[in-house]
Amino acid sequence: MVRAHIARLGVAPDGRLFRAVRGGRLTSNEYSEVWSEARKAVLSEQELRTALAEVPYSLRHAAISLWIKSGMDPVEAAYRAGHSLAVLYRFYAKLLKGGSAAANRLVELGLRAEE
Repeated sequence: MVRAHIARLGVAPDGRLFRAVRGGRLTSNEYSEVWSEARKAVLSEQELRTALAEVPYSLRHAAISLWIKSGMDPVEAAYRAGHSLAVLYRFYAKLLKGGSAAANRLVELGLRAEE
């Protein structure tokens, strides 16, 4: 989809994919309007009444949360998110807690591999 967008519309001189009508940066008003319309186009009436994807950042937060819950190394998750590890731990600490059982299984697998 991104390649098709670039082939059809190109990019701004500074490399941005999306730009305002006159080529400048999108204002938060423009962005919010488009986001609101996109939600209406894809969500059910019931979903629209919830906070589901209420703001674009919700998608980023959901992706990073999924990476962490799936067992991705926090260093890799931080790198992919463009965060430092300290920032990742500050904002996603609740997801990183409680992984003792999974960590113990990984250690046990590692020990068995050495046998």
